[in-house]
Amino acid sequence: MDNTKGADPLLLAGKVLTIIMQIAMGIGALALLIGIPALFIFQSDIAAELASEVGEQAADFPLLTVAALMGMAVIAVGLIFMFFDRLRKIIGTVGEGDPFAPANARRLNAMAWLLLGVQVIAIPMAGLGLTLAKWADETGHEGITIDAGLDLTGILMVVVLFILARVFRIGAAMRDDLEGTV
Repeated sequence: MDNTKGADPLLLAGKVLTIIMQIAMGIGALALLIGIPALFIFQSDIAAELASEVGEQAADFPLLTVAALMGMAVIAVGLIFMFFDRLRKIIGTVGEGDPFAPANARRLNAMAWLLLGVQVIAIPMAGLGLTLAKWADETGHEGITIDAGLDLTGILMVVVLFILARVFRIGAAMRDDLEGTV
């Protein structure tokens, strides 16, 4: 076991970054959760502003599409928040000198499922985003673009995390077997 608890600057940086990311995800989720009802509460103000900017086409503003997109974004942000929570806990066990704990195998597996959830929810989000981009094009706002496509990096990360979870599970079992023979 490693007795350098708390002395590794990489682990400290990782822990700080995961906390910062969780704070950012929390702020993002809060903003989205406030924004969704605000869309409906201030619907007439939004419509008036859009009418002054784009004219009659403002009546076709896809308010429900935007709200649904924001709702799905809340779910994605929540999944990412939980991902960083698991990562922070893994970093903590590495700092304690016990990375091949069975709990870390479960955390890595959960992280893979969380990222898979983000990948899956990105599909309908892309569809909604394309609907919004189409409306923007029709109103002369070509500057609004949506990048929709297959995120191979995200899919690869999911596969890598599932494999790492298996490696950690096997490593923990081997360690337990070794400790049992000593």
